[in-house]
Amino acid sequence: MTSKKKVLVKVVILGDSCVGKTSLMNQYAIKTFSNHYKATIGADFLTKEVMVDDRVVVLQIWDTAGQERFRSLNAAFYRGADCCVLVFDLTRSDTFISLDNWKEEFLIQACPRNPENFPFVVLGNKIDLENRQVTTKRAQAWCQSKNNIPYFETSAKDATNVEQAFQTIACNALKQASQVTDVELYHDFPEPIVFGENDESKSSAKRCSC
Repeated sequence: MTSKKKVLVKVVILGDSCVGKTSLMNQYAIKTFSNHYKATIGADFLTKEVMVDDRVVVLQIWDTAGQERFRSLNAAFYRGADCCVLVFDLTRSDTFISLDNWKEEFLIQACPRNPENFPFVVLGNKIDLENRQVTTKRAQAWCQSKNNIPYFETSAKDATNVEQAFQTIACNALKQASQVTDVELYHDFPEPIVFGENDESKSSAKRCSC
């Protein structure tokens, strides 16, 4: 029996502190959510396999610190990214305003070959809360002005649009990796790194179509 070829792509999640970056990553990769906030120091990552067309893609998802005192550590994790996810909190307009700075910082630190066309995806998180401050129209207008960045409104708590958003992220990351270099194919790829003890926490391959 021959093993399926797998492609490794790197995704970096950026945004202000407390917008839900870690919660989104955990909801997508291991289907868990916690109400207890713990600041990310530096960066952490999880991996998950998805199907993009007929290819098994291993998403390496990097969750970075949003606090100012840790920002200097983040730059080391930007390089080599195939897609950047910008997250803001729909109930805090200041986190939306910060998207310009996060996008600019990423492009400066990551130095992608084609910065004008580098794939970003924007997630407006915490749609499950009532005290919304950023309208859909305002967020969509910003994304359209930035080369039509895909936009999703999500809830890490109840998983609203999380799967759909990361399907788009996986597709865009694979396209970017294929354009930058000949995608390296792996046989007998090691099992994804997953945090969790029960079987339900293990990652499973999901199919998406670009």
